Amino acid sequence: MKTPKPHSTVFVRGIAALCALGVLATAPAALAAAGGVRADASVEFKRQFGAAFFDQYWHLHADTAISVGYYKVARVLMIPDDKARAAKLRFLRTSLAKLQKITPATLDPETRTDRAVLENQLAGEIWYLTDFRDWQWDPSLYNVAEPFALLLNTDYAPLEVRLRDVLERLSNVPAYYAAAKSSVKNPTREHTQLAIEQNSGTLEVFGPELEQQIAGSTLTPRERALLTQRIAAARTAIADYISWLKAQDQALASGTARSFRIGRDLYEPKFAFDIASGSTAEALYERARQEKERLLTRMDLLSDELWPKYFPNAPRPNDRLDKIGTLIGKMSEQHIARGDLFKEVSRTIPELEQWITDHNLVTLDPEKPLQIRITPKYKQGIAGASIDAPGPYDANARTYFNVTPLDDLSAERAESSLREYNRWMLPILVIHEAVPGHYVQLVYSNKSPSLIKSLFGNGAMVEGWAVYGERMMLESGYGGDTAEQWLMYSKWNLRSVCNTILDYSIHVLGMSEADAKKLLTREAFQSEEEVREKWRRLTLTSVQLTSYFAGYSAIYDFRERLKKEEAGHFDLKLFHEKFLSYGSAPVRVIEDMMTGGGS
Repeated sequence: MKTPKPHSTVFVRGIAALCALGVLATAPAALAAAGGVRADASVEFKRQFGAAFFDQYWHLHADTAISVGYYKVARVLMIPDDKARAAKLRFLRTSLAKLQKITPATLDPETRTDRAVLENQLAGEIWYLTDFRDWQWDPSLYNVAEPFALLLNTDYAPLEVRLRDVLERLSNVPAYYAAAKSSVKNPTREHTQLAIEQNSGTLEVFGPELEQQIAGSTLTPRERALLTQRIAAARTAIADYISWLKAQDQALASGTARSFRIGRDLYEPKFAFDIASGSTAEALYERARQEKERLLTRMDLLSDELWPKYFPNAPRPNDRLDKIGTLIGKMSEQHIARGDLFKEVSRTIPELEQWITDHNLVTLDPEKPLQIRITPKYKQGIAGASIDAPGPYDANARTYFNVTPLDDLSAERAESSLREYNRWMLPILVIHEAVPGHYVQLVYSNKSPSLIKSLFGNGAMVEGWAVYGERMMLESGYGGDTAEQWLMYSKWNLRSVCNTILDYSIHVLGMSEADAKKLLTREAFQSEEEVREKWRRLTLTSVQLTSYFAGYSAIYDFRERLKKEEAGHFDLKLFHEKFLSYGSAPVRVIEDMMTGGGS
């Protein structure tokens, strides 16, 4: 039950590796050679890439604009055809050329890092359109649900205004799905099936709840009639796309489908754009393998300590994996009832908030609402829990904690999931998704003075902070500092490490499904239900699963280095709040800003 991707406030793909373009930091010698920092250069950057730039940008990215609270384009639904992609490419290339004329060394540190983030965002989008080209082989990219749902459920304007925005957007839905069918060439079967599942959920957005909103509004009879007509046309277009996808899926069943494995030639540049660590995917993979061994050694010692408590009359297995797995299996019997998931998550959040305040870990904002909800059908199919947070343009809108219920699972599969999220693990999940994880980080990100760093968020920083938050909470004593809690946390942390190993192994090294599942069950002690979900996620995403370990290890290494350098006066709360103040920038950028490397 992890977030499948950077959250809705975090822009589409992540950011390119900053060092790859040579713009992460500028040495003093380079500054001197360029004549030093000039105030007029920073002003010029902000003029060229300020409000007017974003007005153009959001008109070409209207769906994402709505997700970050930029409602000026609420009525715009871009038709995803060759013409739209060409227009986007022209804008991106023109903007990148203008940006590259501004010398980094002449900018103040804050603006220089803004320039780096923006350069990589623009370059990354160009690469996705021209090289990765998932718009051809991933049919699940075409789905109108999310922006419509946000417009209908976010109180950015009176209901009648929002319904009129929806009315205008609806007019393009049939053309949208017609363009989707024309764009898709040689899709993967996995993404085709996901598109069927999620677009089937999209029909719910245009169902009874919308009809009730229309009935309770003060729209004119003509507007109501036109809405009803366009809703029907939209539903027909969605149903037609689903039927078309089902036909595609049947044709692909013969084994002619494109492989979901993206291969080394695409994986390494995608890793550079998405993770922005300054390292390579292969290097992170090797580090993850070493970390897996360290964790297993730690878990072996904890298992020796706990074995007599849980198996007082049974000998310990000689094989450490058997021993750890047997002990975790026994402990996992302690879990909530199937119907108590929402109740337990709701109970845990205020408990975590109180702990953070009492232990002076980070300042929380009580004014930002968090709402727990069932994951909408159009978002299901990749992960069991996620956060949807508002963007900086509408920072006071609701944040949703999406939890997928176990209602549709058999008793056996539900029990497997509950054992995975047992009494020790479920709180860690809530820490990761909410407090002090994604929810808190994204609240801080929206307050950053840098709009660029808030909007163009780095997935490794976002996921890394959530993973770091888990460890930070346990270090503060949450969970009782027991051997049980640390053993289960180690299993959870092992998941992040194995995510990296598996993602690289599957997409680059060609690991089989059988070997992947063996690693998950045998060496990562995952339940059958978790393994089933993880394999599916591995076939639907690439690189994203490496962001957890990449970001966490970078943040933790940075903190530990500062603790040594500031021995005796290191302030943990100050570190957290300063780190979070830079939006969702890559960890390397934040480290550069905090330590003065960019000054």
